[in-house]
Amino acid sequence: MAVPFDIDILIQAGGWAEQSSLINKAIEASLFVIEQPRLGELSVVLTDDAHIQTLNRDYRGKDKATNVLSFPVPQPAPLLGDIVIALETVTREAAVKKTPFEGHLTHLVVHGFLHLQGYDHENEVDAAIMEALEIKALATLNIDDPYQF
Repeated sequence: MAVPFDIDILIQAGGWAEQSSLINKAIEASLFVIEQPRLGELSVVLTDDAHIQTLNRDYRGKDKATNVLSFPVPQPAPLLGDIVIALETVTREAAVKKTPFEGHLTHLVVHGFLHLQGYDHENEVDAAIMEALEIKALATLNIDDPYQF
């Protein structure tokens, strides 16, 4: 299945390799596991810890870097929203988890995309639903369960 909408990828910080194939595959896998996905243009911003820390502070009131942020656009816009991912945090987390960088990045793209689809993990029930979808999407790409330690 090809992604039925445009994905704009912006590399906003140095150090990022070209990731369009990985991002497209992660979105395809996500679409495969969602029953009725919202469709629309998507933006993926590949940035650094400093930029994502500013966004996290300004939009979530948390003055620290994070791995991924999602900014959904309310319906009925033709846009889904933005996924922003920080290189240093992704690299550090992959090393700590002893998992390949590409697998961890794929997980974060799936995670961010599910947020744009309305999924969240604010409570145990919602977290279990979201994690199950992530695990299922990643399994279609032969990526191990990221929650299994």
